[in-house]
Amino acid sequence: MKLENIIRALAGTLILTGLILTQFVNPNWVWLSAFVGFNLLQSAFTGFCPAEIVLKKFGLCGS
Repeated sequence: MKLENIIRALAGTLILTGLILTQFVNPNWVWLSAFVGFNLLQSAFTGFCPAEIVLKKFGLCGS
């Protein structure tokens, strides 16, 4: 699987998880979704993606 696809899947999973936790556990979990969204936005403009660094370090990406 390509690195870009892994990052998109990870981001989508974290956003949905944050929204579910916000609804059923505690409203403060909305900050998880906000954090992921902010990282996606800044990555679009800067090209810097912290998740990419972590995935490469752990060898979890195909390229």
